[in-house]
Amino acid sequence: MNKVGVIGWPVDHSLSPVMHNAAFAALGMTDWFYDKMAIPPDIVGLSLRELRDHGFTGINVTVPHKQAVMRYVTADERAQAIGAVNTIDFRANVGTNTDVSGFMDDLAAHGVEIAGQNVIVLGAGGAARAAVYGLAQAGANVAIVNRTPEKTEQLISDLGVDAMPMTFEKAAKGKAALIVNCTSVGMYPKIDDSPWTDEVPFPPRVTVYDMVYRPQTTKLMRQAEANGGRAIGGLGMLVRQGAAAFSIWTGQEAPVDVMFAALEEALKENSG
Repeated sequence: MNKVGVIGWPVDHSLSPVMHNAAFAALGMTDWFYDKMAIPPDIVGLSLRELRDHGFTGINVTVPHKQAVMRYVTADERAQAIGAVNTIDFRANVGTNTDVSGFMDDLAAHGVEIAGQNVIVLGAGGAARAAVYGLAQAGANVAIVNRTPEKTEQLISDLGVDAMPMTFEKAAKGKAALIVNCTSVGMYPKIDDSPWTDEVPFPPRVTVYDMVYRPQTTKLMRQAEANGGRAIGGLGMLVRQGAAAFSIWTGQEAPVDVMFAALEEALKENSG
């Protein structure tokens, strides 16, 4: 049996097993299984060794362990640049970050132009690091809106990218083509919240990409559409970062459509 899975603390909310096991079933890979494991922060290193020694091919890593695992694996160039690992291949003990490719691949799938475009990133945490890195690499002009300027400056310094801190007020007056929400604001159950402050007018005719996927239509997305813009939810990023990990472990192309369908069904069952 080839075992893979996800570790986090907590991890009960993860829908990764749903999409990966659906993918294995669709491809007839009956000797593969994806599990989820709640690992307390104080035993991360020990747990990685135990999983490796007990036959796990690899794992995904979610909060709060994405930085902690870096000392126990060989982080590739992308993971080092972002400062976080979300996928580990135990066979080579290499850690990488598929959040970048998941995000950028989903933008491409929706036909969103990046090169030369003005993009506003909301937040300065781990998800924002992946987004800013991918956007900067693709040639976007990136501005970061975050309530803690010091954290924004640290992100820019760590990534070594050409990005700039910006206030909501200035962002609203700019000519942004894309706004990316990298915060958890608006996520279930606080579905009436938005990371875009009510005190600042929402930019007209802008595309919003909200990494939140539950609910599938967030308040921020509704704000964009109400102002003549386009809204894209984060389900595609979840699927595509998982598909990238799937290919790393199995050497096969992931059935993205199957993974999408499995997640949408699971979200429907867990709605409300």
